[in-house]
Amino acid sequence: MLVYTAIVLSLAGIILTISHFLGGRHHERATGEPYEGGIISTGTARLRFSSQFYLIAMLFVIFDVETIFIVSWAIAFQELGWYGYFGVLAFIVLLVVVLIYEWRNGALDFGPDGKKILQAYKKITLKETRHEVVAE
Repeated sequence: MLVYTAIVLSLAGIILTISHFLGGRHHERATGEPYEGGIISTGTARLRFSSQFYLIAMLFVIFDVETIFIVSWAIAFQELGWYGYFGVLAFIVLLVVVLIYEWRNGALDFGPDGKKILQAYKKITLKETRHEVVAE
């Protein structure tokens, strides 16, 4: 193991030394710029994302991992028998309960609330009809 470690460290040192001597050393204006496929970058890359974005990402990961468990159960279905069936059934029921909980808390709402938009629309149309009646 010591010989292997010595060989790996010496090879890493040799590669770094060779790249230091053979590497390019130009310092042009665009050298320090990130490469964006030929597009000149503007502004900063530090954008603020809504917490909703991270919540959706976490939900995706959770339900993606769920798929891995269910597929692996389906592959080993013959060996697991009824014990495995009830285990995966409990797992799916738990995931459905969590999905309903997240849905009720509004974690899956991507845009503005539709009910609020309809209420605002009704108020606007009600005001317009009142103005028309008064104008006549």
